[in-house]
Amino acid sequence: MPVFVAHLTLSHFRSHQRTRLEFDGRPVALHGPNGSGKTNILEAISLFSPGRGLRRATPDDMSRRPQSLGWKLRAEITTPNGNRLAETWAEPGQSRQVRIDEKSAPQLALGALVPMLWLTPAMDRLWLEGAEGRRRFLDRTTLSFAPDHAAQVLAYDKAMRERNRLLRDGVRDSRWFSALEAQMSDAGAAITANRRAALAELRAQADPDSPFPMAEMTLDCTAPDDLASALADSRARDMAAGRSLIGPHRADLRAIWTAKGMEAAQCSTGEQKAFLISAILANARALRAKTGTPPILLLDEVAAHLDAARRAALYDAVCAMGAQCFMTGTGPDLFAELAGRAQHFALSDREGVSHVEKDTS
Repeated sequence: MPVFVAHLTLSHFRSHQRTRLEFDGRPVALHGPNGSGKTNILEAISLFSPGRGLRRATPDDMSRRPQSLGWKLRAEITTPNGNRLAETWAEPGQSRQVRIDEKSAPQLALGALVPMLWLTPAMDRLWLEGAEGRRRFLDRTTLSFAPDHAAQVLAYDKAMRERNRLLRDGVRDSRWFSALEAQMSDAGAAITANRRAALAELRAQADPDSPFPMAEMTLDCTAPDDLASALADSRARDMAAGRSLIGPHRADLRAIWTAKGMEAAQCSTGEQKAFLISAILANARALRAKTGTPPILLLDEVAAHLDAARRAALYDAVCAMGAQCFMTGTGPDLFAELAGRAQHFALSDREGVSHVEKDTS
């Protein structure tokens, strides 16, 4: 039995003043003109996973303007272990709060409750921009397999920030450094191992017959096995730079088009998009094989640059997995190949307020 959002309520969230939606577990096609609030629904769902959501926005940025009263999201989620209730909200100027089954919970608890993957237009330039975005993409992939990965990343980042502060302040006491470097080494080893394991899971799900070309993704990481000793040896150089220059925070994700042996950055925009779709589908298949449950997929404007054959192949793959997949597009014609296999909703903007209607045409 798949995990799926059965009911979703958005209150004062971006363009949605009050929206309540019901879903039956099938794929969901959201269509409407730009600015009608489609992506806002995907962003709302993404906030039922750890982190800042698919736009990486601050809580205040998500509040409906001009009122800025704060916002609240509520999701009734069907799982193999029964129905669960998740809520997340933020008051003006406050951090985001989470409650699961009416009990306060940390954001990290959402990772075990709702496995979720997403693809947005902003990710189309993943292979052309800096390594930070690729690390973020890899860590979300890794988090889907290892929910404790987020805690390891937080522990590493906290220790590194403290070490960087000592470096900038010119502190020379090795005892302070040694304790932080040991923490970075322990967390860093777990981070690197988790990332490599996640990439191995994707490789195991490679589909050579897929219409989406597969890329061989590898971790480019210069962090030594004994990171604590390497950090100790690098203190003078790091102090001159004012920051830690080695470690998993400097890792990068490389991708090579398997069929042509070509770096992803050298491929066309369409090919790069296809690599991402291939990676998301492999990730979803791996999760279903590992847990028996496919993740929820959020695919924003995914069909806009696909021809009819590739759209059909994508929809067939999603339906074959049994995943609840939320997809957006400007018109219903982009989802024609889904026929009766999905729920369809039409969105419109009326005086700055998003309205959603079930499309039964």
